[in-house]
Amino acid sequence: MGRGRQKAKAQRQARDIKYYSPATDLSALERELGVRPDPHAQGVEPAETSYDDEEYSDYDELAKKYSSDPEED
Repeated sequence: MGRGRQKAKAQRQARDIKYYSPATDLSALERELGVRPDPHAQGVEPAETSYDDEEYSDYDELAKKYSSDPEED
């Protein structure tokens, strides 16, 4: 006969767990994970990367070779 009370308690506990949202301390989480501060947030710009033209010349040749539609020929 106590099954109804037990079931109601289990449902109440499940509901409490489902909707429980504790306050998250993000600074403590960063310390725990060892995250360094984002350099972008401090106004430091990343160094520009220069791309070598030779790196893309092979791609350009292949793009030209395969860009023509065979149905147009």
